[in-house]
Amino acid sequence: MTTTHTHGAVDVHAHWYPQPFLDLLAKEGPTHGLEWREVEGKGPQFKVGHLTTGPAGPRFVDLDARLQAMDEQGVAVHALSLSQPMVYWAGRSLGERLAATYNEAIARAHERAPERLVGLAALPMHEPDLAVKEVDRAARLAGVRGFYLATRVNERDLSDEAFFPVYERIAALGLPIFLHPIFVLAPERLQKFYLTNLLGNPFESAIAAAHLVFGGVLDRFPRLVFVLPHAGGAFPWLVGRLSRGWEKRQDLKHIARAPIDYLRSFYYDTIGYSDDVLEYLVRVIGADRVLMGSDYCFPIAYERPVEVVTAHPRLDAAAKRAITEENARRLLHL
Repeated sequence: MTTTHTHGAVDVHAHWYPQPFLDLLAKEGPTHGLEWREVEGKGPQFKVGHLTTGPAGPRFVDLDARLQAMDEQGVAVHALSLSQPMVYWAGRSLGERLAATYNEAIARAHERAPERLVGLAALPMHEPDLAVKEVDRAARLAGVRGFYLATRVNERDLSDEAFFPVYERIAALGLPIFLHPIFVLAPERLQKFYLTNLLGNPFESAIAAAHLVFGGVLDRFPRLVFVLPHAGGAFPWLVGRLSRGWEKRQDLKHIARAPIDYLRSFYYDTIGYSDDVLEYLVRVIGADRVLMGSDYCFPIAYERPVEVVTAHPRLDAAAKRAITEENARRLLHL
């Protein structure tokens, strides 16, 4: 049975591979080290480094299939975002073209379903000068409501001052930055048991958040809004340890506040796979800093992202409404 989206729920963590992006990836990616193969009846599969993605079948690509899935889930809006392997591996020229191709596809998707599809623009962050130009260009495209960065850009963490001009431009636009892990720490230890995703991704988010705090990014750009995926990963759980280090180590005193005081400087999605995790975020950080997400449509994505919130046994109606709809609509200017 198809359900309606009467609650106006917004899914902020919904991955998409538009066909023009995949076509460019297939044509030119292999010359930059990408491995590409077609899986019969299932779509393309591609690999960069330790990351294997796909098969990227119709649910990842086709907008009709997506809109039908959204109806079935009771989701009104998807904030479309790229996923692994992003574009930083692709060099200067191809990386720039891949990002631009993706962002133009967001505009076309939005024009097709303006009330239901918006997007988070990709940036060639490995070339910060090009990223600044793409920020300005993409922000003028229909449907772009924010930007999407990896938690690390090749060998550079997000505290690298090379990225500060990009942050400055995004802050001036008043648009949020959504983060997502790509390549993870110590992948050789995480290949078995799907641990690159199950453990690698949450710890990458914690590392990125720590760099933004200790690296002074949040202090230097107070208007800049970062959204942490996967319920903040390990960051909300380890922030007390980070704060203990700040209290006891003089080399960490270059920031004026304890890391725990930055918890509300971030937004967090609902993808924690636990009622207790979601309750913790609401109780400790606040319902106004939590956004509904599904991780559409990776293998461990939520099938019923709205119900994860609305069926929660310990959240009140105001918190549920804020998380499923109000916070995202405010943040994304919907």
